[in-house]
Amino acid sequence: MRASYLFTSESVAEGHPDKVCDRISDEIVDLVYREATKTGVDPWSVRIACETLATTNRVVIAGEVRLPPSLMKTDKNGNEVINPAKFKAAARKAIRDIGYEQDGFHWKTARIDVLLHSQSAHIAQGVDKAADHDNSEGAGDQGIMFGYACKETPDLMPAPIYYSHKILQLLAAARKTGEGDVGKLGPDAKSQVTVRYVDGKPKDVVSIVLSTQHLDESWDSAKVRSVVEPYIREALGDLPIAEDCKWYINPTGKFVIGGPDGDAGLTGRKIIVDTYGGAAPHGGGAFSGKDTTKVDRSAAYAARYLAKNVVAAGFAERCTIQISYAIGIAQPLSIYVDLHGTGKVTEDQVEAAIRKVMDLSPSGIRRHLDLNKPIYAKTSAYGHFGRKAGRDGSFSWEKLDLVKPLKDALKA
Repeated sequence: MRASYLFTSESVAEGHPDKVCDRISDEIVDLVYREATKTGVDPWSVRIACETLATTNRVVIAGEVRLPPSLMKTDKNGNEVINPAKFKAAARKAIRDIGYEQDGFHWKTARIDVLLHSQSAHIAQGVDKAADHDNSEGAGDQGIMFGYACKETPDLMPAPIYYSHKILQLLAAARKTGEGDVGKLGPDAKSQVTVRYVDGKPKDVVSIVLSTQHLDESWDSAKVRSVVEPYIREALGDLPIAEDCKWYINPTGKFVIGGPDGDAGLTGRKIIVDTYGGAAPHGGGAFSGKDTTKVDRSAAYAARYLAKNVVAAGFAERCTIQISYAIGIAQPLSIYVDLHGTGKVTEDQVEAAIRKVMDLSPSGIRRHLDLNKPIYAKTSAYGHFGRKAGRDGSFSWEKLDLVKPLKDALKA
């Protein structure tokens, strides 16, 4: 491991075209869980894999679902089909909350097509009953998932992605309250932070990039910097800005046309933004739009949960965990731990302890983290990790309640 180096991560705001799509897809997931609970349908039976495309005044929602009756209707031939009304309403509400009311993309006037269809019976048969374990769900797909944690920030996240997110979160909150000139910023924005590491620890910030949409066409880069710089400095907090730090604020000039009107968006195209900013591996699967039988989502949450608790327990300064699955099989095929040379115990010991403290089948993960509920829309921007666990059950994978069980398991 290198002791001194530069590392960069980026984030994108909730109004970025891809994040608009992630938000809509996760609003659909929440809608299905909410309707299931409201109508007495077992939330364990919910299945959804929802993809969204957005472009100029157009949104297309596609994918496969197993829906509660309240989201269905009878067509003129007497067949049960998906009722698009509530899905369209959820999409419009999301677009409005993000803040799009521009001619080329407006929550009220955008055309929304709902092209959802029933889940494949061949996928359902593998998920509903695992081949390797009676009365347990199988994984919704094959794949590898990674979790990571390190002692660089209070939330045990890598510094570059942590601060990139924080800059955009502060700007979005200020934009929505309309305070001063920041209220004239648009929803679309991107940030990028380069951190200098010395002796393996973050020392200072050596470059800052921010491109943000602005609604006043007279603004230039200098004006935008004058508006956003106080929020950037606040977001960086105790992490020093180097004297020779390079600032690139709206480096191409004006940025008035933003969001899906400026560039098409798709669900799942910002997976590195969603996780660790490139500081750790990614298995390749996106999270948004998927129920938690899909291990792309649930096992990635479990891996982060385990890695965070391993670091919080003092077993290592850094921890990467990989978990692998096969479709229709409940238990993971492998669990791999890397403590990056910082461990106070061995990787073998941590791997054994992990198997003792948590059932990593899809059913076990959903039960342990209480994932069968409408908590996903808020994950769709500013990262799925490094967030505060909510009273509504959101971000349960950020809790540190496995520290004692892990310590006990290592002693056993």
